[in-house]
Amino acid sequence: MRQFGPFCLDVDDRRLSRGRDTVELPARYLDVLILLVKSDGALVTKDQFMDEVWRGVPVTDEALTQAIRTLRKALGDSAGAPRFIKTVPKHGYRFIAPLSETIPAAETPARTTTPVREGIIRQTSAGIVGALLAGALVGLLYGFAGAAQAVGGGAVSLLLVIVLVSAFSAGAAGAGIALGIMLSRAIRSQGWQWLVAGGALGGTTLGAFGNMIGKDAFRLLFGHAVGPFAGAMEGFVVGGAAGLAFFVMQKQVRYSLGLTAFIGAASGLIVALLEGHMMAGSLQTLITAFPSSQFRLDSLGQMLGEPGFGPNGRAVTFTLEGATFISALVKAMHHAVRCDGTDQLQ
Repeated sequence: MRQFGPFCLDVDDRRLSRGRDTVELPARYLDVLILLVKSDGALVTKDQFMDEVWRGVPVTDEALTQAIRTLRKALGDSAGAPRFIKTVPKHGYRFIAPLSETIPAAETPARTTTPVREGIIRQTSAGIVGALLAGALVGLLYGFAGAAQAVGGGAVSLLLVIVLVSAFSAGAAGAGIALGIMLSRAIRSQGWQWLVAGGALGGTTLGAFGNMIGKDAFRLLFGHAVGPFAGAMEGFVVGGAAGLAFFVMQKQVRYSLGLTAFIGAASGLIVALLEGHMMAGSLQTLITAFPSSQFRLDSLGQMLGEPGFGPNGRAVTFTLEGATFISALVKAMHHAVRCDGTDQLQ
């Protein structure tokens, strides 16, 4: 069997598959693909196609063109930016994707993939690491913005505190969302809706728990009730978006990383429109509760023409947070899944 990209071609069984799904192709078009793959990157001329696929049956060049067009559509390829089949003008076609041999299922060693429980732990941990990195990046942005307005020294300490708080908060949220996605994937490996539901449930649970702990901590430690933090609603929206983004990344569609960032940005904007709270909103809640704090986000709002941190600042920062968080979380989980050899479950 020959492996290229997410596809596997079993020449003997005459079967093209992607993961567990069979890619249906007409017999003649499958012959064209087999001939291209067997060429190992060498040019296959039009005459070779006519001799070995159509076996002397008189057909026009349009038949070959239609076969190549159908194959490209099935593989998600294009003539303008080929990843698999490249046109050699006036001569023929060349298969350009890297090829590797795969072991048939009957010959596969007893352990070729990571066990389910170990895989869930490893993949969830990868998601947490991605979320921590995203939180640290966002914390650096807000920390520099706040430290620039600090008076009386302590700017470096303020920066470090904001980075740590942001990273820890993102890591906790990432733990719930990643675990929800991985558990739903283990239970129901097919269907994007299960990944969305798992991410939303994990985000909602962690968000509600974190919101409750945060409020109680400030009330018990400082005797001061604070306004709302990011909680269940935000976890539901961002978690569901992360599940959808993970599905897109696993399917390896074109521009999947860009689509992942777009989905994340959209989730952040939805939270802003629903008047929810992301990291910036939660920090602003603390600023309001403790007016003597040296930390301020006003400079971010002023960059957008606002006197302070207003609706425009919330929309922009929430969108940025969503894109950064989901991109890092999903990319890290996707990498772990591929390393564990379980990406074909999708």
